[in-house]
Amino acid sequence: MAGLRVIAGEHRGRRLATPAGRDTRPTADRVREAVFSILGPIGGVEVLDLFAGSGAMGIEALSRGASSATFVDRARPACDCIRANLDALGVSDHARVVCRDWRQALAADHATGRFYGLCLIDPPYSVLARIGDAIADALAPIVSPGGHVVVEGPASSPLPTLGVLPVADRTDRTYGSTRITVIRVAEAGG
Repeated sequence: MAGLRVIAGEHRGRRLATPAGRDTRPTADRVREAVFSILGPIGGVEVLDLFAGSGAMGIEALSRGASSATFVDRARPACDCIRANLDALGVSDHARVVCRDWRQALAADHATGRFYGLCLIDPPYSVLARIGDAIADALAPIVSPGGHVVVEGPASSPLPTLGVLPVADRTDRTYGSTRITVIRVAEAGG
């Protein structure tokens, strides 16, 4: 995809590379802008970019003040592209690239007690409906109370409800062929 860039923040306007081939579908600039507009300030938040592809969503979060980002993708070309983008922006010291299956990555995060205040989920559209509940189950122990989960999928079908997550509020929006859901996870006891 030509023209992929950071939308706002410290690295605004910087170009991002995308992995070669058709296996990665980077989130469009317009959709990224909308997601971060819905989220509001994210300064100091730890971010998970799951099915990261080029890393554009997590890099956008870093540019807007997130304290750190973990990028998970099982495809080696995607992991190499993310590392190159992080190096080009000089933010590698605030990032971790995990090149493995999402189930293994989230299980390892849970085992080490890692929590995220913002989880960005953008799996291949063809598998989203099938793995949505499993993703929610794996996220539940690692998303911080009061944190956000953003799911991107096709506008042509409903996104998974992620029912196991305690939802404080939910926003659904459609932008062209893309649908996003932003969930704020309920605080403990609320």
